[in-house]
Amino acid sequence: MLSTKKSLLAIVSTLGLSVGLTAAAPALSQPSQVLNLYSARHYQTDEALYAEFTKQTGIKINRIEADDNALLERLRSEGKNSPADVILMVDAARLWRAEIDGLFQPIQSKVLDTRIPKNFRSNDIGQGSQWFGFSSRARVIVYDKASINPKTIDTYEKLAEPANKGKVCTRSGSHPYMLSLIGAMYELQGEAKTEAWAKGMVANMARAPKGGDTDQIRAVASGECGVVLTNSYYLARLMRSTKPADMQVVAKVGLIWPNQNGSGTHMNISGGGVASNAPNKAAAIKFLEYLASDSAQQYFANGNNEWPIVKSVKTSNEALNKLGSFKQENVSIASIGKNQIHAQKILDRVSYK
Repeated sequence: MLSTKKSLLAIVSTLGLSVGLTAAAPALSQPSQVLNLYSARHYQTDEALYAEFTKQTGIKINRIEADDNALLERLRSEGKNSPADVILMVDAARLWRAEIDGLFQPIQSKVLDTRIPKNFRSNDIGQGSQWFGFSSRARVIVYDKASINPKTIDTYEKLAEPANKGKVCTRSGSHPYMLSLIGAMYELQGEAKTEAWAKGMVANMARAPKGGDTDQIRAVASGECGVVLTNSYYLARLMRSTKPADMQVVAKVGLIWPNQNGSGTHMNISGGGVASNAPNKAAAIKFLEYLASDSAQQYFANGNNEWPIVKSVKTSNEALNKLGSFKQENVSIASIGKNQIHAQKILDRVSYK
């Protein structure tokens, strides 16, 4: 959408009039800088994140917010006429999809290359990376403390063993969070072992996959499920809640960091990049560099219970601190996204709905 200032300029130009660069008309001669942000992040706490960027730079943010699939479809339909400057997504699989669809452009930034670890950004093809991770989350195991021995479920692989038949719950296997986990397993173990795991998971389901990650945690507390997979920030969110029902849920469940004696716990990201036809490219790069700043990284941690990507940044989030430290899986996020096609084929073959 054109701003009022740009509309006035267009009218003046059409009438063949000239505009003097005088102090009396600064609004016409120097329109405000803007950034058009297409974001799948719709967390209320991100308001402060964006407001701080505008305060620091004077750049106004125009936002379009929707889920990842809706944003991807909109960007495809807009094509070269898209006004998007920055695209933010919340999973490696979705970032890879956007990259393959040509929705990002490569950029070079010393700030981003220095602060964002290589395994948390797209592969540099000689022209710069196309997307960057700005916050991370872990795919953890949550279990019923009253009925489950944690030693029997301390790896992703053990969830698929016959001993856990009738105990396991997950959300849909085709959800990007699950596709990314399976994509990481494919990268580490190959197709045969990953398919055997998925087949074992289907055999061990307490009920058909359904609901979101918070629903999985609540299902453990209610006794419907013995053990579930969830992203870490959903559990942290419940831990920070003062609602009695949420506090009761937290009291009944335990947390496991999977595969601590092996490959480590699976990690995923929220990230973004500069849109392929960004009209305000300089502002877009400045925004991405801001997201890698210490202050912005703190917003991610305190606002949505995610870990900063920049390792030097310390969090003051009590729930995250209570979760403790753990060994992270060291797999390229770019590879995880790429493997989602293999992951979906495996899911289809074993009827993991």
